[in-house]
Amino acid sequence: MRQHIVAGNWKMNTNLQDAQALVSEITNMVADEVTDSNVQVVICPPFPFLTSVGKLLPEGGRFHLGAQNYHHKESGAYTGEVSAQMLKSVGVEYVILGHSERREHFREDDQWLSQKLNAALAVGLKPIFCVGESLETREADETFNFIGKQLQDGVFHLSKEDFAKVVIAYEPIWAIGTGKTATSEQAQEVHAFIREQIAKTYDAATAENTTILYGGSANAKNAKELFSQPDVDGGLIGGASLKSRDFTEIIKSF
Repeated sequence: MRQHIVAGNWKMNTNLQDAQALVSEITNMVADEVTDSNVQVVICPPFPFLTSVGKLLPEGGRFHLGAQNYHHKESGAYTGEVSAQMLKSVGVEYVILGHSERREHFREDDQWLSQKLNAALAVGLKPIFCVGESLETREADETFNFIGKQLQDGVFHLSKEDFAKVVIAYEPIWAIGTGKTATSEQAQEVHAFIREQIAKTYDAATAENTTILYGGSANAKNAKELFSQPDVDGGLIGGASLKSRDFTEIIKSF
């Protein structure tokens, strides 16, 4: 059975006190209400709060600490950056890679991201690699070509053994922070395409075992329908992850 994952991307939100309160509320609610042992939860707070939030996550269970970004170099004169090894040293297990906001605002392309991917795997971090199309690309009927190229240039250079450590997240850019959400059928169509490309590049077993998350404005109201699709294995959650009740309801949606 593929691993179900719900990852909360807090982006540039909360302060220390809010972060501690939020993670405590989430862990308590999940402990009381979530019975599906196959659902793993990844919490990705801003950099300053990684250690504080990590200390509040129950050890050895379904909760995992994640980071939102890092530099591909091990160390050096890169003011303001952090390395994958630094994240590993403070207990981070997962890292988000290639989020549309990083691609757009910081001009991260797939060649750059492939280097970051290698750096994460080299220290034992688990990448959540994001792909997704703009509204213009979708309306031009180029979604599959565009996402196929993102996968080819960013991820498919990996060996089968390394690729097995990667989680893929489909985030339709036109549905992020806009209030729009892809229909469950649209999400399934793209997730199935991604799985098909994995099978063509590696093999059917690798494709079948790859966790593919949906990352386009999923919330407590639509998560159940999205997660019911055969190739949707969970969600990369933005705004809804900042509300403990909503986030818990999403985790319960399998």
